[in-house]
Amino acid sequence: MILQQRIRQDWLSNIRGDVLAGIVVALALIPEAIAFAIIAGVDPKVALYGAFCIAVVIAFAGGRPGMISAATGAMALVMVTLVRDHGLQYLLAATILTGLLQIVAGALRLGTLMRFVSRSVVTGFVNALAILIFMAQLPELTNVTWVVYAMTAGGLGIIYLLPYLTKAIPSPLVCIVVLTILSLVLGLDIRTVSDMGQLPDSLPVFLFPDIPLNLETLQIIFPYSLTLAVVGLLESMMTAMIIDDLTDTPSNKSRECAGQGVANIAAGFLGGMAGCAMIGQSVINIKSGGRGRLSTLTAGVVLLIMVVFMGPWVGMIPMAALVAVMIMVSIGTFSWESVRNLPKNPLSSSIVMIATVVVVVATHDLAKGVLVGVLLSALFFAAKVGRLLRTTSRLSDDGNARAYTVTGQVFFASAEQFNAAFDFKEAIARVCIDVHTAHFWDVTAVGALDKVVLKFRRQGTVVDIIGMNEASATIVDKFGIHDKPDALEQSIKH
Repeated sequence: MILQQRIRQDWLSNIRGDVLAGIVVALALIPEAIAFAIIAGVDPKVALYGAFCIAVVIAFAGGRPGMISAATGAMALVMVTLVRDHGLQYLLAATILTGLLQIVAGALRLGTLMRFVSRSVVTGFVNALAILIFMAQLPELTNVTWVVYAMTAGGLGIIYLLPYLTKAIPSPLVCIVVLTILSLVLGLDIRTVSDMGQLPDSLPVFLFPDIPLNLETLQIIFPYSLTLAVVGLLESMMTAMIIDDLTDTPSNKSRECAGQGVANIAAGFLGGMAGCAMIGQSVINIKSGGRGRLSTLTAGVVLLIMVVFMGPWVGMIPMAALVAVMIMVSIGTFSWESVRNLPKNPLSSSIVMIATVVVVVATHDLAKGVLVGVLLSALFFAAKVGRLLRTTSRLSDDGNARAYTVTGQVFFASAEQFNAAFDFKEAIARVCIDVHTAHFWDVTAVGALDKVVLKFRRQGTVVDIIGMNEASATIVDKFGIHDKPDALEQSIKH
């Protein structure tokens, strides 16, 4: 019963919206896939076959309904050197190995690691993607006639104004159809999809990469496959989080990891390049009304039908129409609220967001940008938690003992502050360190406690530590030396 409800929800709850949205996505996928093939240095059909295989398989195997996966620019950039130095067959083998690694990641539930990615990093990732999507359209708007600008402006007009009249048909689809008809009727001399590259004229066939199966081959493809797996999963997980927010629905990150792996294995065996989730196409799908798995399946199937059986017609679509659609995507993807809220947000959050944007845009490498953002978030968090450490003290009535009370987290970022809170120059007979409200996290914290205790003991002061919780006591017992019999003698020698 539950399975039937799930199938109905994922596949049949929004048939009309999913089919129409899938058609729009398929049309937008064609020029992008061809462009990514050019980046990777392979035949356009390698990217188109890959886009078809990945979209169809992920529709069934993925963990995020409504998300579009296909060949992407981020993955294409990783492939350039492999294709140049070793050729297409090694790329297909690397694609298959990429899938296997992603399945392992799904089995290990590595998708759950996304909870360590802060909202600022996600926002920076989104904004950077929006900028890159817009920048990718600039070549189509440079050194062109006024007709191209007029067509693009007209396309944007249709996209944004048509919803005020009717939402029965996705406005991006109407934009593509209207501008194509207009271009044909007026005989406009403008760049079309066919100018991007030759479309395939046959269905993909199953093939095994024609390479030697030995350790040398593995040494060649493994570094590329590992990088492709990491970049693909990172982009897919980030995109899933964004679609989760847009649709206010949850997704299964571990299933998505494994699903991406199965899709890439299928792509490799059918002559396609590796891919992952596409934020631009996913946003097009959601904005066009796509919500379920049927939209992703439709995008893949329609893509193949169009390029194989309707190639001449698809080739007539003016690039200006698709540029208008992608500009809409970049505008809709960019988080304008994050810019307006810059003065209100904490400085650390703004720095993380801006740093993520700058690194991604400068390097065109999503993984590097997200890595920088995560590292900065961790550093700012550690510094913030370290500042929350507080140590107070009280002298006994007879002046012979002092009680220190430690509150907060003691770890590598706060260990120095912990040491500085104690007065070692005071002549005192006994010191009591109350750690009821403190926690010792790492060996640096244990070392700081050892240093304090042994320093007091060298001056003849008796030290009592009370209130240590079980987790802290475990790490202190394992790595601490202050409670060892010869600890004082060893510290004096050193």
